[in-house]
Amino acid sequence: MKKKIMGLFVLIMMFMVIVACSQESSQPAEPETTEEETEATKTESGTEELPKVAFVYIGVPGDGGWTFEHDKGRQMVDETFGITSTTVENVPEGPDAERVIEELAQDHDIIFTTSFGYMDPTVNVAKKYPDVVFMHATGYKTAENLGTYQGKGYQPGYLAGIAAGKLTENNKIGYVGAFPIPEVIYTINAFTLGAQSVNPDIEVSVVWSNTWFDPATERQAAMTLLDEGVDVLANYQDSPAGIQAAAERGVWGMGNDSDMNKYAPETYVTNPTLNWGPYYVDVVQSVIDGTWETNSYYGGLKEGMVDLAPFGKNVPQDVQDAVNTKKQEIIDGTFEVFSGPIYDQSGEIKLDEGETIPLEEILSMNWFVKGVKGTIPE
Repeated sequence: MKKKIMGLFVLIMMFMVIVACSQESSQPAEPETTEEETEATKTESGTEELPKVAFVYIGVPGDGGWTFEHDKGRQMVDETFGITSTTVENVPEGPDAERVIEELAQDHDIIFTTSFGYMDPTVNVAKKYPDVVFMHATGYKTAENLGTYQGKGYQPGYLAGIAAGKLTENNKIGYVGAFPIPEVIYTINAFTLGAQSVNPDIEVSVVWSNTWFDPATERQAAMTLLDEGVDVLANYQDSPAGIQAAAERGVWGMGNDSDMNKYAPETYVTNPTLNWGPYYVDVVQSVIDGTWETNSYYGGLKEGMVDLAPFGKNVPQDVQDAVNTKKQEIIDGTFEVFSGPIYDQSGEIKLDEGETIPLEEILSMNWFVKGVKGTIPE
């Protein structure tokens, strides 16, 4: 009897093993996963958090200029990585900026501070938060966790000057400058050199608004130049107030940073524009990849960080052709904007023929070229 029971037990156990093996063999084999695929899966599944990104703005995206373009770049970051970045708008340059930046540093991984006057506040906060990556637009101070970036605005500035030089009929061109800092000064100089390259008799009169975005003040500065009889008016602010004032007088107008055609379509020429999005995406990706390192990046026409807005509908074709020809020379590297001979306002030679100004000297420029009427406040 015991033998029969034992035999039956053995048969049952053999049957259970066969069934188990059959079930195991019916399961699909797990594919081998590479280390790269594992990391990608972590990111997609959300088990590995993406960096928290913040932007500090001097104005509002609705300015139609500088902040508008930075915010377009921010949107590209959010769309690329599927995140929602933080923005803080209307932050004055000064102590309040440092407070805002420090508050963001407490719970963000990457912070873009997007105005020249944020430089020292960004430097101060970066010292306190070494694990946060800080990127400052248009500045020149860096640290181990702080980089800078800027568009070579003098390149499209020179091209806009060519257009102005060919359009003026009385050789009197106006330029409303924002603040007397290097990026504005060298753009005015490049604009003047571009105009002189096609019309050596022109003068560029400069009035300072001391604003980035204050339409009423910028309009008043524009009216001052228009009352002096300029027949082309360029503006280095975020608002379209200047070109709108020019349009009221039937004067050719140029804005800054973004395509402002819609604000004065009958008299609009063109103006320098900025494209931050691809660079912002590259920075965030480098932080994700662990390859980010501090540096000072300057993107020009060739890199696509700066460009010219499409020409207004009434700009003659010969003007467009002259500008586009020189634009291609800059992209090809066969022409440098600040090439000698160049003279300053007093007529003193600043650069001999055959020489070019090094980038670091362009970025610290504090003098006007011959042909500019105006002063640089101390």
